[in-house]
Amino acid sequence: MPDIPRIPPARLKAFIGDGNELALIDVREQGVFGQGHLLYATCIPLSHLELRILDLVPRRGVRIVVMDGGDGATATAARQRLTELGYTDVAILESGLAGWRAAGFEVFSGVNVPSKAFGEFVEHTYDTPHLDAAALKARVDAGEPIVILDSRPWNEYNRMSIPGGIDAPGAELVYRVHDAAPDPATTVVVNCAGRTRSIIGAQSLINAGIPNPVLALENGTMGWHLAGLTVAKGAQNVAPPPSPQGLDKARAGAARVAERFGVTTIDRTELQAWRNDPTRTLFVLDVRTPEEFAAGHLPYSRHAPGGQLVQGTDEYAGVRNARIVLVDDTGVRATMTASWLIQMGWPDVRVLAGGIGSDGTETGPGRPDRPPAPAVTGIEAAELARLLAGDAPPLILDFDTSLAYRDGHIPAAFWAVRARLAADLEQLPTGNDIVITSGDGAICPYAAADLAALRPEAQVRVLTGGTAAWRSAGLPLEAGTDRWLGPTDDVQYKPYDNKGGVEAAMRAYLSWETALVEQIERDGDARFSYYPPG
Repeated sequence: MPDIPRIPPARLKAFIGDGNELALIDVREQGVFGQGHLLYATCIPLSHLELRILDLVPRRGVRIVVMDGGDGATATAARQRLTELGYTDVAILESGLAGWRAAGFEVFSGVNVPSKAFGEFVEHTYDTPHLDAAALKARVDAGEPIVILDSRPWNEYNRMSIPGGIDAPGAELVYRVHDAAPDPATTVVVNCAGRTRSIIGAQSLINAGIPNPVLALENGTMGWHLAGLTVAKGAQNVAPPPSPQGLDKARAGAARVAERFGVTTIDRTELQAWRNDPTRTLFVLDVRTPEEFAAGHLPYSRHAPGGQLVQGTDEYAGVRNARIVLVDDTGVRATMTASWLIQMGWPDVRVLAGGIGSDGTETGPGRPDRPPAPAVTGIEAAELARLLAGDAPPLILDFDTSLAYRDGHIPAAFWAVRARLAADLEQLPTGNDIVITSGDGAICPYAAADLAALRPEAQVRVLTGGTAAWRSAGLPLEAGTDRWLGPTDDVQYKPYDNKGGVEAAMRAYLSWETALVEQIERDGDARFSYYPPG
């Protein structure tokens, strides 16, 4: 077996700052990653590598450094899979996170850290105005003209929101605000769950020059909850699309932002040249709403709602210093999003001139780019239900997230993590008839192939359509955690995901966010930029 190239921490530190493309991939489970990682590491767990790598790292020749906690086993397995997928420049960080820490370099906790740190940088740099929950409640109770705009996606807003709040996610704010708050005397308050999207959203409106007073709600819905106030659940108020007059104002605001932050466009001819360039990575990201994207989009684009792209850039673009082209229909949302990516330090960000135009011929939610899945034997939900009611029911392994499993899974299913399957199998009852499931079933063929290699004597089948198909068939689910086969560190739990100690978790989370400014200064790798007002 040829020697595996290993990169010492000091050399990786130089890679991060050299301005060239780099995919730094941490292949540990997200919950483990969240306990400590490098600032610009992208979390792509070994468990989900085939499902995510082609979207996040599309160019096979890009420089890649893979890392784990330090023993090298997970990174080595990931490197093997990457080379099998055709990646040609893959090295391993020597001694992983342990080696990085021993070299005296900064280690960050949490997820989406570059974006979270950037939000704190924006508030400190531009002195984004804010108010706390008690002050907002007092002003609302006093009858002041206030519009509360929630800058999160629909599912987060619908789950819990500030009473009276209106959903207007991220890049939608400048696009829709003029109709949501047409009177310049109306104060606009922007909130999210915590801090980042409140700050970025409020500063977006200020940068666009809207005439209204604008404030960020300090600490968002968490701050509201911690102040002893009641959050709304199930709210359904959505800011309407802009009227012609509102769109004219939004375009004027976006033009102002483009001039200040140097947002430029790219035409279709140059875009095609970028797409054909084998030496550079390109992400073409459509920043409109999910509904608009599904109604028609460029076949080679991926959906990345503008606010979420700024909030969690590492979830959409896994190659540092790659090219990014943003697409919408009017230029407003793409321009606003581009302005933030430029300030975050992305060197090659453009807006597609003319927007989606007539090329948006592909419909639907978009298809992830994935390698061919291993061939598997399927079983339908009804047949599985019949077998479970019999005298010799099969064993069921569920590879969904621990959160999804906790909230609802097929009765008697065991929860496992694909990358830890060998260890998890030691706790599984004996039996050679095994059915594999997950939420949408996407991971199941890969997990089935792993399981067949570990237990070649077993009959391994995959539930067709995953647990979603079971649910759609009206079959029963059970909640609980009785059959977890390993630690639940597969995902990073949000404060409100915890069953107890929610308030303490919220306070810890908010303290973590505010401390990021000092930590990125110590680290020295961030390239956030300040642009003085024009």
